[in-house]
Amino acid sequence: MTRLGFLLDSGACIGCHACTVACKSEHDVPLGVNRTWVNYVETGEFPDTQRHFAVMRCNHCDDAPCISICPTGALFRASNGVVDFDDSRCIGCKGCMNACPYDALYISPRTNTAHKCNFCQHKLEVGLEPSCVSVCPTRAITVVDHDDPNDPVAQRIQSEALPVRAPERRTLPKVHYAGTAPEALDPLARPVAPDGLIWSDWTGSAAWPQGGSQSGTAGTRTAYTVAHAEPWGAKVSAYFVTKGVAAGVMLWAMAAALLGWDDRTAVATGPAAIALVALAVTGVLLIADLKRPERFWYLFTKGRLRSWITAGAWVIMADGLLVTLWGIGGLWGGSTWFAVLIGPTTLFSVATAAYTALLLRQCRGRVLWADRPVLALVGRLVGESVLGGGAVWAAFVAMRADAAVFSWTPVAALAVLVWLWRHDRAFLREAQAVPLS
Repeated sequence: MTRLGFLLDSGACIGCHACTVACKSEHDVPLGVNRTWVNYVETGEFPDTQRHFAVMRCNHCDDAPCISICPTGALFRASNGVVDFDDSRCIGCKGCMNACPYDALYISPRTNTAHKCNFCQHKLEVGLEPSCVSVCPTRAITVVDHDDPNDPVAQRIQSEALPVRAPERRTLPKVHYAGTAPEALDPLARPVAPDGLIWSDWTGSAAWPQGGSQSGTAGTRTAYTVAHAEPWGAKVSAYFVTKGVAAGVMLWAMAAALLGWDDRTAVATGPAAIALVALAVTGVLLIADLKRPERFWYLFTKGRLRSWITAGAWVIMADGLLVTLWGIGGLWGGSTWFAVLIGPTTLFSVATAAYTALLLRQCRGRVLWADRPVLALVGRLVGESVLGGGAVWAAFVAMRADAAVFSWTPVAALAVLVWLWRHDRAFLREAQAVPLS
């Protein structure tokens, strides 16, 4: 077996950015994004200060969360252990960007697909070194085969117990660092320098801490790094709301049916119509948020069910089918029709509301999601569904029962949905604002 990785010797690095430039040249990486970059971290107080350099990139993890969350297999492991990508399969869902604890992935402005360091596989195949290795003037970047017991670099890693980034994320990264300050590997141990970054101001979405962590050295600060975009924004926040409404409306309607309410319009056809519209809007939002929306059908033709992006799409499809049958039952079916459907329709309505909890848990780069108990996430999502769906269903029922309330019930329901959207937007921003590099 072969499991390739890197040893990045920060003690030998001079911060020349030759690796960054070589990588950009080799792979024609556009401006504004990077496959590899150099962080500058300064420690101490004047005049006793030091600058530490740390090269950042994909860690080619043995347990790579980007591979697990990728819905179409666009990210995969090559035979030499490298995590590589296939442009032709990527739909641009950005799940991999939230799953990676190292901020290693980006959406290429040219192809609108996910790119990252792929170890210069095209060069390895013909016996050459990755570009960053061959251009480094101090040999601070070296390739290691973790499965070769005779590899001197692997022996050094073992004998010196050299650290990796974010070991607590349990991704088993294969990039080790030597001669670097611990703060260079931990973004939460250092704020941005009070006078800003070298050559630029911080323009990314990450809310860098104003003070170092308890383990950080006094005076530690980030002096240079690169900005990374927030992967999931307003459309994903709206998707939380619309799929919650679809599920919640049906849960309230089925509860009413179980309690003996015999108004078929209020418990069947009306809620089914509302839920189907909400599910349709959910689908539109999800497709619109893809960077390659024309490839959305890959979820069904090339999808991998271990990703909750793919599994969730199938859950929504199944829920839509059951909701349609529930509505048909309201028009022409008898009590037996309802008795047959109420169990599976309830199950898939809850699944539609709750499956995103499992998707967020796959985003192992986002501590506030991945480390939160799954039942807490499920409770949050189902609760929002009951609230949002209940508001819409109550407005529908009230409008049918009393024309006098027509003027304010839709407004009240809309206010609830807007509040939920803002609530979910803050929820997404909070997790995605934690700096990863």
